[in-house]
Amino acid sequence: MKAISIKQPWASMIAMGKKTIETRKWFTRYRGDILIVASKKPKIPCLPTGKALCIVEICECRKMKLDDETAACCEIYSGAFAWVLKNIRPVPPFVVKGKLGIYEVDFNIPIGTINLKQHLSKGLVECWLFNEKN
Repeated sequence: MKAISIKQPWASMIAMGKKTIETRKWFTRYRGDILIVASKKPKIPCLPTGKALCIVEICECRKMKLDDETAACCEIYSGAFAWVLKNIRPVPPFVVKGKLGIYEVDFNIPIGTINLKQHLSKGLVECWLFNEKN
């Protein structure tokens, strides 16, 4: 399966359905399912790193527009492409050695068997509270 590594907290935000546009400085022609992997760095308390979190479908890739900022959870920037994501399906987190770009990962795990959204929601809240204090 195709995979892409994304830094935290954005990987968890995608898994929770809060971020439905991933931005990159490069265009992709790839359409279809892709495994979202939380990068090993930066390490953020309470959030998984170095693990697969969910499968999403890339349904469109285009230049980022001002209207995309909310769905992308970031401001528009020069050269940004919007990768539009849909059909989010959680997977039980498992270790993946990340790479740059889109890469292949072999796995056979039943989809939708855990409540990842609830688990990550709690972790994000705890993480943001921790970061606010420090």
